[in-house]
Amino acid sequence: MNILLLGSGGREHAFAWKMVQSPLCDTLFMAPGNAGTAKIATNVAIAVTDFEAIKALVIKENIEMVVVGPEDPLVKGIYDFFLNDESLKNVPVIGPSKIGATLEGSKEFAKEFLVKHNIPTAAYDSFTAETVEKGCDFLATLQPPYVLKADGLAAGKGVLIIQDLEEAKAELRNMLVGQKFGAASSKVVIEEFLDGIELSCFVLTDGKSYKILPTAKDYKRIGEGDTGLNTGGMGAVSPVPYVDAVLMEKIETRIVKPTIAGLQKDGIPYKGFVFIGLINVKNEPLVIEYNVRMGDPETEVVIPRLESDLVELFQAVASEKLDEFELKIDPRSATTVMMVSGGYPEDFEKGKVISGLDKVQNSIVFHAGTKFDNGNVVTNGGRVMAITSYGDSFQEALAQSYKNVVEISWENVYFRKDIGFDLV
Repeated sequence: MNILLLGSGGREHAFAWKMVQSPLCDTLFMAPGNAGTAKIATNVAIAVTDFEAIKALVIKENIEMVVVGPEDPLVKGIYDFFLNDESLKNVPVIGPSKIGATLEGSKEFAKEFLVKHNIPTAAYDSFTAETVEKGCDFLATLQPPYVLKADGLAAGKGVLIIQDLEEAKAELRNMLVGQKFGAASSKVVIEEFLDGIELSCFVLTDGKSYKILPTAKDYKRIGEGDTGLNTGGMGAVSPVPYVDAVLMEKIETRIVKPTIAGLQKDGIPYKGFVFIGLINVKNEPLVIEYNVRMGDPETEVVIPRLESDLVELFQAVASEKLDEFELKIDPRSATTVMMVSGGYPEDFEKGKVISGLDKVQNSIVFHAGTKFDNGNVVTNGGRVMAITSYGDSFQEALAQSYKNVVEISWENVYFRKDIGFDLV
């Protein structure tokens, strides 16, 4: 069948790489795609939130399935758009309904869902510009560090962790009154800080049953030793070495099962990925956040470990037969190292010519922020490409990724040299 995949990042390139391996996939269309996806799929210059243009493409190319990579189209209701359109309603969309996507679109909605369904999470309260001084009073009741989260989507940059109480109050005012993150911070969730190791749990659900995908851990900070500004992610490791059967059982029983049951109980249509951001505090898992799509760069290590046919898996989601599907996982470790533009996550330049891609051996290059320009592959974003490798241990996989990272270059390239440093 013909399939449309929405997005242009490393996550989408990883999906595309796996989907085109399926005998069920005739033509894969990407909107808008990148220089990497152009080699394996048909890129179409359509924005992921241009629903009318997407509709026209689906009808014109006889597309029989739409897979949604990023969160924006989900939060804006692409699932509902298809369902409510006579000519599109029989085309399955892999991704939740608009109300389901609110789990990521609103931190407050997510916290209310967690509390309602007795899923372990940090204590919290939420505030607006009108209640900013109450927010400052609430901060004073907490122990440092202080966690401030913009309620809406802020491209992974809307969370601040601050040690000093007065600075936290000033930042709260800046977010709510000064609109530091625009509309995303018109409401701010203040949360108790949890001290532990973070990990990501990925679940695929058809709304009734679910499959737990391999665990992964990503590295958000720009600087080595997890210092500096937050980014969209600088690298990832799968599986997470310290997640044993006991912890996994707790995650499934206390978090995954009540999440899927809660969606059903609340009548929320959900056919797609649930990313559960967890923190392991003294071997007790708590939920930090939900995302309603796969993480990036975690996808670049989770999808390569799937031995099952990804298109077949999506078909099982669409037809609500996920419970009949046997998920096969590669036992090896996979790691990825993200190469970024100098200056990211702040100001950076685009259009730098990338060289050395032909020298990569025994690793997979997933393009993120790239495009073609006059026959050259050039940088077109902050996070430019992810270099993924397999190994019998995560150390072996990382050594392979780093061996290839140094083969690829462009002006002011940067990458972290310490991915996995805290897992040894």
